[in-house]
Amino acid sequence: MTGRMGEKHWTPPLRLRRPGPDWAAQTPTWRQARPALIAEALKRASARPSGNWFVVGASRRMRAEGRPYGRTVAGVEVVLWRSETGELRAGPGVCPHLGAPLRQSRVTACGTLVCHWHGLALDGSPTAGWEPFPVHDDGVLVWVRLDEVGGEEPTARPTVPVRPTTGSGVDAVFTAVGRCEPQDVVANRLDPWHGSWFHPYSFVDLTVVREPRSEDDDAFVVDVSFRVAGRLVVPVRAEFTAPEPRTVVMHITDGEGATSVVETHATPLTGAGHARPRTAVVEATIAASDRPGFALARAAAPVLRPLMRRTAGRLWRDDLAYAERRWALRSTGRFPG
Repeated sequence: MTGRMGEKHWTPPLRLRRPGPDWAAQTPTWRQARPALIAEALKRASARPSGNWFVVGASRRMRAEGRPYGRTVAGVEVVLWRSETGELRAGPGVCPHLGAPLRQSRVTACGTLVCHWHGLALDGSPTAGWEPFPVHDDGVLVWVRLDEVGGEEPTARPTVPVRPTTGSGVDAVFTAVGRCEPQDVVANRLDPWHGSWFHPYSFVDLTVVREPRSEDDDAFVVDVSFRVAGRLVVPVRAEFTAPEPRTVVMHITDGEGATSVVETHATPLTGAGHARPRTAVVEATIAASDRPGFALARAAAPVLRPLMRRTAGRLWRDDLAYAERRWALRSTGRFPG
């Protein structure tokens, strides 16, 4: 807000919401949440190239502390560790000698992974039948490229969403695992209408103001208020897009925290066609603000990150149930439509 002489007036980040209808009396959204519309958005997302890149986890978790990090991605055991200069190394998590789990091995001071069964040393280059995987650290998340699994034309880098300027935000990464496939997680995120019904403790006054119009204009635009406490809310406009098959991004485009981003990445843990599929939801929240006081939030990032993860965890407790239910119905041919 600007007054005389162009000075900028301070405005409070919170708003006091007018008393509104209770949960059951809010306007139903089931007519707007058309199954065909969500299915088409999911179909377009699934057709976009991924370059065979999969999100593995938080960059912050993969530190040079003498221990590697292991994750199974699409049925493939993957091991990751950092060299003595901090660069990431990645490759198969099965030792080519006698099959030891390399995630349980050690990293030496010079950045070499040494198998704890018989001492086979790996420096990240091809060794004794062990071939490295391409890996990318974007500063918040770590991605690994699995060409045999992805089956697409590989790309040099993954499709990393646009984020606040490096160093200007506070980031936190939450991970959970559900019994479903990546498409069930993505479909959940491409249904913004469920927000104030399924998560009334976090979202109120949600309105989808624009639906996807075409391949080139494929965003859901939402006006919503984030509930802080009681009637105190933070109203924003948010845009949901799916830049690749396993990712949905929410950008705050207007209101408090504009440019902030929530990235939801769905990483399959089991191979294609598995009878009991499991998918990891890796959600990165990068909060930003142009308020001068936000520098204090950046300074308090180690304290804020657990709170941010807790907030994401509460939402995903419900949303994973949503995704698991969708998979259960699909797998038995009972999913509507």
